[in-house]
Amino acid sequence: MDSHGQYEQQVVWAVVGTGIGPLLLAATREGLVNVVFHADEAVRERALDRLADRLGAEPVESPGSPLLSEAIHQVGDYFAGERRDFELPLDWSLISGFNRQVLRELTTVPYGAVVGYGDLAKRVGQPGAAQAVGAAMGSNPLPVVVPCHRVVERDGGIGGFGGGLEAKRRLLALEGVLPEPLF
Repeated sequence: MDSHGQYEQQVVWAVVGTGIGPLLLAATREGLVNVVFHADEAVRERALDRLADRLGAEPVESPGSPLLSEAIHQVGDYFAGERRDFELPLDWSLISGFNRQVLRELTTVPYGAVVGYGDLAKRVGQPGAAQAVGAAMGSNPLPVVVPCHRVVERDGGIGGFGGGLEAKRRLLALEGVLPEPLF
């Protein structure tokens, strides 16, 4: 607690190896707050600086933290093909408004299924907002756990992805939506 009897914000982080490269996982007392792709040193530093600015606390590397242990375990199980659903508390504080509404709805799209940008817009009561849904996917602070890789174009294209198209293909293959890459 601080001098006013309030709990200070605590942000802990760790990097985990996955089938799509290293992911940075960050958590607060509320839950998992951020997942960052391609978490090499430079990406990590930028992500941690952004978190410090947005959350008002300096992130601390703590792979053994109880705040992260279950997230690390579940991410490992997901990439091992042993988990289909994440059952984690999530801290939604990095996103608000329409984007938060869309991402919360996205959590209802099951493993192995996909949804179109336009269909997701309709599901949140905003038909015609497919481009805004695309922007929400691009601002997703919790990719993989909040499965923006499951959102595809209506013409059958896989659409964009913050982690890169190869990562999206691998995630969709892991879930059985696409065939496994030959190489």
